[in-house]
Amino acid sequence: MGYFTKGVSNTKTAKMAGELGIESIILHLAPARKSGFNMCPMASKGCEAACLNTAGRGQFDSTQDARVKKTLTFMADPVAFVNALGKEIASLVRRCEKSDTVPAVRLNGTSDVRWENYPVTVNGETFDNLMLAFPNVQFYDYTKIPNRRNIPANYDLTFSLSESNDKHAIAALAKGQNVAVVFDKLPETFSGYRVIDGDKNDFRFLDERGVIVGLKAKGKARKDDSGFVRSHDSALDPDKRVTVAWGVAA
Repeated sequence: MGYFTKGVSNTKTAKMAGELGIESIILHLAPARKSGFNMCPMASKGCEAACLNTAGRGQFDSTQDARVKKTLTFMADPVAFVNALGKEIASLVRRCEKSDTVPAVRLNGTSDVRWENYPVTVNGETFDNLMLAFPNVQFYDYTKIPNRRNIPANYDLTFSLSESNDKHAIAALAKGQNVAVVFDKLPETFSGYRVIDGDKNDFRFLDERGVIVGLKAKGKARKDDSGFVRSHDSALDPDKRVTVAWGVAA
């Protein structure tokens, strides 16, 4: 049994996949501290409460158990785990070569791990990370970690706004990184940046640069009262105190 799930099993990821000629796979670990390990170091209380971990198949106990088990396996032996991911990605590449499709990998489906820091050995050769091992694969993720470094060119990261990390989002936009925002309803602009509809598909690496990726509140987020879901007529506040679920971050 593999660690990845196929993108077509996820409603949003499946959108336009065939039309765009993309085959994707996603790794779902147990988010936040559900496994006993913190897999989302910058998660805010609002983010944790609104997490889509329980959406779709995530509502089933068997799915949650599997995500916890994968997380514990990763934490017990990261080297073996990442090497196993490499084998699955290699299989994806072979499938895509046969079907003439683009391979895409999302490593943080329900986590926020710095995968750029984990080396991998593929066919006897060791690389600094999975992205460098597979330069022709498009990797992409959302992240709330503001200080990620040495990101390979084929790893697209969209910064994710919470109820309290506005200053990090402003910094991300200033350096050309897109920022994802969950809204009550999509506005045309937000803090002077054009808003695109991020629910049309999951492939953030196709987005133009310098925009806000607008996402509609779904699931538990519809009942959010923390400020995680932003009003369509609000704006970024640089004076907000940056906090995480278990203490002040900065």
